[in-house]
This record gives sequence, C-alpha cells and structure tokens, in this order.
Amino acid sequence: MSVSVRIPTILRTYTGGESEVSAEGDTLAAVLDDLDARYSGIKGRILDEAGALRRFVNVYVGNDDVRFLDDLATPTPDGVQISVIPAVAGG
Repeated sequence: MSVSVRIPTILRTYTGGESEVSAEGDTLAAVLDDLDARYSGIKGRILDEAGALRRFVNVYVGNDDVRFLDDLATPTPDGVQISVIPAVAGG
C-alpha cells in the first residue's frame, strides 16, 4: 500500500529537504519502518526508546489523530496521506 507522508520542517534533513515523501505499509508501524529504511534515523525522531509515539509528536492518518485510533496499528489504506506534526507549546 503506497501512502504519502507529510514531513515537518524539523525532520526534512532526513528526507533531503522533501516536504512530502512516499512510503509503503498497511499500518502506521509498517509505514514508519519503510520510512526509516529509506531515510535512516527518521523513525527515531518520531518514536521514543520504548517504540511509542514521542509525547510531543502528533501523527494523523487522513484527518484522524492515531492516538484516538489504533496508535501504531492504525491501518494506512492505499493513497492515504499521513501527517507528522510536532506539537507546539507556549503561552
């Protein structure tokens, strides 16, 4: 299953400056594995040492936050857009 992944500015050093890349996988976990195979190190910026999504990184499959779906087991249908969005804090 081919999907497109929107890459935030802070992670574009891993993708050679590309803001959107293609990846393969039928779940978010599989897509992240494929991304890391193509762009070494990027997965470690999205997942923590325990293999869970980092606290200040939000990931959307389509328009849905994966934390409210099946987290890393969230299905990624062919053609869907995945967005990686760093959380913004401030006041």
